[in-house]
This record gives sequence, structure tokens and C-alpha cells, in this order.
Amino acid sequence: MRLRKLCYVAVLAGSMQACIKDAPINPEADIETFTFDKSQMASDVFIDQANGAIMLYLTPDAYEKGIAPRLTLSAGATVTPASGDSLRFNTADTHQYVVTSANGLNKKTYKVEVVNIGVWKWDFEKWMLNAKDKYQYVINDDSTVFWSSGNPGIALSGVPKDPKEYPLRATTEAYHGAYAAEMVTRKGTALSNLVGIKLFAGSLFLGVFESKNALFEPLKATQFGQPYIGQPLRFTGYYKYTPGANYQDKSGTIIPGMIDSCSIYAVLYTGSSRLDATNIHNSDRIIGTAYLPDGSARENWTRFDIPFVLKRQVSSKEKLMMAIVASSSKDGDSYKGAIGSRLVLDNLEIVHQ
Repeated sequence: MRLRKLCYVAVLAGSMQACIKDAPINPEADIETFTFDKSQMASDVFIDQANGAIMLYLTPDAYEKGIAPRLTLSAGATVTPASGDSLRFNTADTHQYVVTSANGLNKKTYKVEVVNIGVWKWDFEKWMLNAKDKYQYVINDDSTVFWSSGNPGIALSGVPKDPKEYPLRATTEAYHGAYAAEMVTRKGTALSNLVGIKLFAGSLFLGVFESKNALFEPLKATQFGQPYIGQPLRFTGYYKYTPGANYQDKSGTIIPGMIDSCSIYAVLYTGSSRLDATNIHNSDRIIGTAYLPDGSARENWTRFDIPFVLKRQVSSKEKLMMAIVASSSKDGDSYKGAIGSRLVLDNLEIVHQ
């Protein structure tokens, strides 16, 4: 009996060794981290894996003198240009990295984008379509990405690959120009229901969406804010809002008599790392806020002009971030709201002192 067990163990060990020996070479071709001197950053680097972009927020000095980033890659992968090579941005050159997987079969190209804050006014006139998952996203006039939404995370939940199936999309029902931003609260998918998410509120926000763990930590994946210089006075814009017919709680139970409302607000805070949906309302880094006081139904275009409430004066030497957040369901971050609630937003502006 003992001999039989020893033979079994020997066969099992041999099988495991064969499995290890025959393991396939890593097929992934990702840039996992992109780091350089923190003093050269106006905000943290964001690697947009879904759209193959590395988004940089640089100090003026870093923009002029360039940076020498260090990259970490998928196991065994190689990259051109090499990690540690200098990048300079005060030329017309386009910067990109091409990563080749360890098995040599897969390549991924990342475009390096320096996000320039510029004027704090938006008409939402330019939109792009994600090639793989077919959701829309807003871009600036210089084609950089400044706004984000929950669309990249919702793409992981099995939603049909159609722009109309996502909570955020462009609409021609604009206050000014050809387009505006439309947010609609939609029902969850079979996959999202498994993790207790019964609905997705439409959202649009200044910041980035970290899609890696979006289904398991969606609130932390939603990262608000972009670098800001100055002291804000007011937050203005135009919106229309229609609440959905039936308000439901997190479990999907309809709450009779409860009416959904939208949410539109701006938050100024200190530092260069972004706040997320778990702390955007209560962080001790917050300096000022401007909240829409009434998110009830508005059939026609309605202008808002909200003064910032500041805790203190802003120092010219401190690093600041500004977040703007809009949602078709005010309690959508708690997965409460009414399916079909619709918010349309246009002509936003941060008015400075």
C-alpha cells in the first residue's frame, strides 16, 4: 500500500513538472506602470488600458525640459522606445510606445497624451467611440481625454456593444452647438446582478475610470478630479432632467412615492492624487464645493449658477484638483435610483476669481 502511494506521488509530481515545463509563454503586452519624478507631476499618471493611452499631467517645467519615465511591463514583454529613454513635449512629435508580448505574437500601442487643462469651459462637441466595446467618450478640442464616465466599467458587465446601451452618450438635443452629454440610468446586466448591482446610473465626471477591478470595487475605480490652478468663484451650466417612473433601492425593490433626482456638483481639493466615490464628499482635503441645490425634474433647458463655498483662501503654491460630477440618479453610487432617469448637460464652466 505504501509503495502504491509513493508511485502515485511520483506520477503526480511528474505530471506537475510536465505541466510547468509546457506552460505557455506569456501572451500579454501591457504597460503596467509608468513612473517618473513626482515633482514633475501636476497629477498622477493614468494608464488607460481600454483605449491604449498614457495620460500625463505635467508641471510647466517638466513640459519644457522633458521626462525620463521608467516602465514595468507584462512578464517577459519588451517595449520600444526603451524604459528610461527621455521624452520631450515642446515639439510637434507624436509619442507612443509599442509593447511586444513575451511570445512575440501580440503587440499593443500606447499613445502618450499630455493633458492641457486650458480654459475651464465645455460644450461636449467632440466624441469618440471605443473600438472594442463601442461606448462613447468625450474628448477635448486637442483630442486629449479630460472627462470620464462609468462606461468602461459597465462594458465589463456584458452590456451589448452599442453606444445606445451605455448610460453616457452624445445627444443632438443640445442647448448650444451640435451635441450635449446625455446620461440615462439603465438596468443592470445578468453579470452585474451576481455582484449585487441592479442598476447603473448615467455619469460624467472630470477624472479617470480605473477599469481593472471595476466590478468588485466600482466606487474606488471612479476617480474624480483634474489639476487646477487658481481660485474658483462659480460653477455654471445648463441641464434638463426627467426622472424615471419607478425608484428602486439597492436590492431592486420599488419604493412607492419615491422620486429620483439628478446630481451636479464641483469639488476643489488639495493634493495630486485623486479622490474617489468613497471620499469625494467627506475627505479632509476638500477646500470648496458647489452643489446643485435641487435635482428635481426640469422639462426645459435650465441654467444653474452656483457659488463656490470655500473653507479658506487658496494658496498659489499648493497643488489643487478640481472635480466635476454629474449623475442621472443622485444615489446611483449606492445603486439606488429609477431606471430611465435622464439628465442632459451642456455648456459647463468654472468661473475663476
